Amino acid sequence: MSPDGWFGSFGGQYLPESLMEAVLALEAGYARFCEDRAARGELDRLLAGFAGRPTPLTFAPRLSEDLGCRVYLKREDLLHGGAHKLNNTLGQALLARYMGRTRLIAETGAGQHGVATAIVGAALGLPVEIYMGAADIERQRLNVFRMELLGARVHPVESGTRTLKDAVNAALRDWAATSESTHYLLGTAAGPHPYPTMVRDFQSVIGTELRAQCLAAEGRLPDLLIACIGGGSNAIGTFAPSLSDPSVRMLGVEAGGEGLQTGRHGATLCCGSPGVLHGTLSYLLQDPEGQVAETHSLAAGLDYPGVGPELTDLVQRGRIECTAVTDDDAVDALGYLARREGIIPALESAHAVAGARQRAGSLDRDEIMVITLSGRGDKDMHDLARRRGVAV
Repeated sequence: MSPDGWFGSFGGQYLPESLMEAVLALEAGYARFCEDRAARGELDRLLAGFAGRPTPLTFAPRLSEDLGCRVYLKREDLLHGGAHKLNNTLGQALLARYMGRTRLIAETGAGQHGVATAIVGAALGLPVEIYMGAADIERQRLNVFRMELLGARVHPVESGTRTLKDAVNAALRDWAATSESTHYLLGTAAGPHPYPTMVRDFQSVIGTELRAQCLAAEGRLPDLLIACIGGGSNAIGTFAPSLSDPSVRMLGVEAGGEGLQTGRHGATLCCGSPGVLHGTLSYLLQDPEGQVAETHSLAAGLDYPGVGPELTDLVQRGRIECTAVTDDDAVDALGYLARREGIIPALESAHAVAGARQRAGSLDRDEIMVITLSGRGDKDMHDLARRRGVAV
């Protein structure tokens, strides 16, 4: 990455003048934060003593039998709050306080980032307001209740598709009007520089830990890393520490929705093209006139038409392979992991499990596959029950 936030041909700061001062202040503040040993030490202490790091690397014997290799699960579902999101929200909330900001705002789709932001707001004494698409509120009511219980105020967004894209737009409008006192705690490795770098750095604890854990368990690094990709925070956090090791292959799994041929999906890297969305030049899903396309995924956290610029560059250069799985495949994979290993993943994480199942038999028996479980499935139980016609 170049100093001005470019990853090859992707990245940058595509913003209205009203937001440039806030973004430049954030860039400078993050640079100071990274050099401050006391600030970084506080983050490390909170990740260990409050969030519960390191998360386990769990050997999955029955998946190993099924898939024909040695399968491990990186258990971000066991992090406080139930997902990987807390790695980033703790870092950014401490940064906000370091910069003298007194209010946090955030967007959320699946609700896990909103919950993680509400958690750190409560823990650090910072008021929190969350923007969430009205459609996502309907399918993630449990997480909305959790946010409100933690003291956050949740704003339904009724514009556009009423999903994550529109929640980001609403949060950016708020930040433009309140940036002197407010930090916008962006939840994924997208957006204008420095967000893609900053979120990657905070989430890289996932990949750093799994490398050390795999070396301790197996005496060598994994052969294949697999993670789901929406905006890309858990994926780039999983992949980034191993990018310089050519022996470690990487697979990102996107939301195939109702099938790539239907147009109702969220597979940006598989089907997108270059364009600007939410302050960055990356791949996005757009119609022939260049308008942002509507997306679909049963997993609210993957229902987004863009993706982080670093992942786009890595896929274009062939360092990361990308695939997509359908809603049906993800639902089947969720039940499969629950029955085979006693672990219920989030629908987002179930996409990664489905991608792993596509690779059954492609690795040798002694090769190592690590699947990142970005979150747990509690939040999705009502949706799954309705899908099966079960009253809960």
